Amino acid sequence: MQNITKAINALRNNRMVLLYDAADREGETDMLLPAKSITPHDIAQMRMHGGGLLCVVMPDEAAMRLGLPFMADILRRSPDLARLAEGDLPYDSRSSFSIWVNHKTTYTGIPDRDRALTVRKLDEIVEAVMLGETSDFSSEFRSPGHVAVLRGAKNLLDERRGQTELSIALAELARINPVTCICEMLDSETGYALERKDAERYAMEHDLIFVDGADVISAYGQG
Repeated sequence: MQNITKAINALRNNRMVLLYDAADREGETDMLLPAKSITPHDIAQMRMHGGGLLCVVMPDEAAMRLGLPFMADILRRSPDLARLAEGDLPYDSRSSFSIWVNHKTTYTGIPDRDRALTVRKLDEIVEAVMLGETSDFSSEFRSPGHVAVLRGAKNLLDERRGQTELSIALAELARINPVTCICEMLDSETGYALERKDAERYAMEHDLIFVDGADVISAYGQG
């Protein structure tokens, strides 16, 4: 549990944390940063040292206020595509994916600078709507884009315990805006997720905090 305190302090100081979900789930470690502080350098580090999909996580309430549905719900509206959303994930009952976006001030949306800007703007608009401000999502963002939006479960860890919910819970424990940027760590040699021991070694070598999802769940329950 000591690492929880260290992870909370790291996020409060806009530093990266490595978050492991569980061996009986995806068995993956994600690089995690507060969305509001993301820089092109951070995107590059995630791209080169993580290698997985770069996503922005937001709470269910924020997604509802912004009108951002789950991608599965969009697919179900089409008779021809509904079967794609039937949900046969081997590790969960459903996906947390919403839509993919670029901020409208970006050009192609894929360079590190473009994605960093999109991530920060997503943080800004979530913070605004959660403070009760009126925001028009479509006036600021276009879709499809290059940043995946993940929508947390309504009841968070009581409902689902994926990287999406764990990262929101950790951000809430840190008392920061619960919008985070995450990226899975992959192993270029095996082609699979980076093993936990290798992610822990990376954390040690780069002076980062490694935190276990079970500890996040325990600390969040106590809070």
